[in-house]
Amino acid sequence: MPFILSSCRFFVNRPVLARSFQSCRTQLRDYVEPVVSRAPLEGIRVLDLTRVLAGPYCTMMLGDMGAEVIKIENPIGGDDTRAWGPPFASNKDATDTSPGESAYFLCVNRNKKSVTVNMKSEGGKQLIMDLVKECDILVENYLPGKLEALGLGFQQLKNINPKLIYASITGYGQTGPYSNRPGYDVIIEAEAGLMHITGEPEGAPVKVGVAITDLTTGLYAHSSILAALIQRGTTGKGQHIDCSLLESQVASLANIASNYLIGDQEAKRMGTSHPSIVPYQVLPTKDSFVMIGAGNDGQFAKLCVRMGLDHLLQDAKYKKNSDRVKNRKELIRLLEDRLEQEDSGYWLEKLTGAGFPFAPINNIEQTFQHPQLVARGLVHEVEHERAGIIKMVGPPVKFSEAQTSIRLAPPLLGAHTDEVLKNVLGYSDEKVGSLRGNGAVGS
Repeated sequence: MPFILSSCRFFVNRPVLARSFQSCRTQLRDYVEPVVSRAPLEGIRVLDLTRVLAGPYCTMMLGDMGAEVIKIENPIGGDDTRAWGPPFASNKDATDTSPGESAYFLCVNRNKKSVTVNMKSEGGKQLIMDLVKECDILVENYLPGKLEALGLGFQQLKNINPKLIYASITGYGQTGPYSNRPGYDVIIEAEAGLMHITGEPEGAPVKVGVAITDLTTGLYAHSSILAALIQRGTTGKGQHIDCSLLESQVASLANIASNYLIGDQEAKRMGTSHPSIVPYQVLPTKDSFVMIGAGNDGQFAKLCVRMGLDHLLQDAKYKKNSDRVKNRKELIRLLEDRLEQEDSGYWLEKLTGAGFPFAPINNIEQTFQHPQLVARGLVHEVEHERAGIIKMVGPPVKFSEAQTSIRLAPPLLGAHTDEVLKNVLGYSDEKVGSLRGNGAVGS
């Protein structure tokens, strides 16, 4: 039972139905002193049946916010990304000749406990059912019907735990003609319009530099789970969340989608430029590139002054943004001619404080040396059992009345099997040994 809701029922001796989650917390504060350092999801337990990126990214964020995340992995190999390298984090023990922990796996699996289970075995299936009784949330990314065939679908598990929030992440959703197709980020980028609008105007379509569709889907699933938790606070019931890569990607097309739906305007690749704002793109300098944006007429005027192009402000072709969009090619050529007279260092200093957005094109090393990121402490050092001290990008959101943290390094495969089976489920040493002997759990 989640701490907040159970605590409200403990302190409030009357029904809390039809009372919002926030109201419940407020009433609890009347009885106990609030703990500022408490994590937002402390007391919530998540059963994580996902692998690769979208699902693990979602469950990692829940873990960062304080939830206890139990990651179920295949005893043979575990999460696919454990083998996705190089690079691998070096083993601190020089006698350990294994490849080490893959950087890919490490990036989205902190704050989780790894339990190895053969879910096709009877003992493994029963173990999952027993965990469902103790969990608030289940997240999975199997093809529709796969878990139902094992007796682990939503309709089956809600009979075990009516309060269970069961989130399914798939390529195409639970219904429809494509529902049984597996989902891959790069395929959905192509199929859902993103690749069509990414790349240079005369070049081939390209994918985004990270698996952005997976990440976006993980974010949609994460926020949906939080919304379901709040609703459960008023209804007392769990529910099934159906989240797909395809729909998440189309929803993320934002103004590009709206331009088509409202104005019947087909999109095209525009490189770094913006279809509705000029100038708003990467421009070349004498030795490199800078990103410059002038989102309104006032910012464009400031840009012209700093670049010594004041005369452009008197030209009717560039007076308003709509004029600049119509005369995009000519204006961009004039800006490029001026920028290419000096190097990037000159322009970055010249444009500082001008009142419009601009930035260098940083590589990854320069990104992590960014003084703002350093000041905000985004990079954390974590002690890993096999790799020693590793660096990780920490939780990017800060709360005024709560705390996020990296409490657990990304786990070794099956590292918490005994702990979870004994402490969460109350299994005896004999039962754990029997399950291990039958191949229901890993060694």
